[in-house]
Amino acid sequence: MDRFLSIEAFVRVAETRSFAEAARQLGVTNSVVTNRVQQLERFIEAPLFHRSTRHVRLSEVGETYYKQCAEAVCMLTDLTDQMRGLRATPAGKLRIRMLPGYALSHFAEPLARFGAQYPDIQLDVVVDDSVVDPIAEGFDVAFQIFPPINDSLIERRLFMLRRMFCATPAYIEEYGLPQQPADLLQHSLALYSGYPTRKRWEFSRNGETLPAMDLPEQVRSNSVHLLRDYALTSAGIACLPTLVISDDLVAGRLVPVLADYDLTPLHFSAVYPATQRQAVKVCALIDCLASHHAGELTWDKPLLERGWVR
Repeated sequence: MDRFLSIEAFVRVAETRSFAEAARQLGVTNSVVTNRVQQLERFIEAPLFHRSTRHVRLSEVGETYYKQCAEAVCMLTDLTDQMRGLRATPAGKLRIRMLPGYALSHFAEPLARFGAQYPDIQLDVVVDDSVVDPIAEGFDVAFQIFPPINDSLIERRLFMLRRMFCATPAYIEEYGLPQQPADLLQHSLALYSGYPTRKRWEFSRNGETLPAMDLPEQVRSNSVHLLRDYALTSAGIACLPTLVISDDLVAGRLVPVLADYDLTPLHFSAVYPATQRQAVKVCALIDCLASHHAGELTWDKPLLERGWVR
């Protein structure tokens, strides 16, 4: 029995709760993963999982064993990457989950910089805004605006994500400019479905937080780019991240709505398994993005200068 391969298979099954998914992530057949776990169970003389036709869950022994094994696998993988780094750059595949709002306009440049610095790393980027468990879905790191969904994930915040209500000058001329948040109830709204606050909206002004309110939308979408295009047709007021609408605001195609009020800020974060805490490839990518966006964000700078955001 190759003890490390068996432990690695056990850890992957424990994290994904699936022998099939563990096999897919490891690039081997289901029978290989099953055999490796069975060998490990025979070696420690105790069952590691409770199995049924639908579910796989850790046994009491498995729960205890997993905590130590996960750290060991992570440390050995990281050590191997570091040793490779003494003679060459990190190598291998890095599977990434990225928010569309950032990916479609802002990710290409740091991605190119990262690729030039680490040419031996193959990047598999899935652009999607749904909240996932990176472990279960087989991602090394997910970039999102939601906090981690469980305690086995680490969050590293990269920058603040500001949002603004906006509309075209033509819409404002026809329907008027809202003066306070309650005025939004009289307008056609287009709202992003992926905000963590969902339909609850909290505004503040001069340091005073107003009671949270519900905002019914005429159009709801998980695509901020679609909502921007919809707002540009003068059909309604949209609430969008500044990283998507900054150019339109500066060019005057869109104008700020309720610029005197602040929305609860969100955070663009890297979320990754605790067992990846020291993984060289993941840390290198996160550091690359953090370095690229150090200082004032390029899309927010002109808005700050105009006093439209704070």
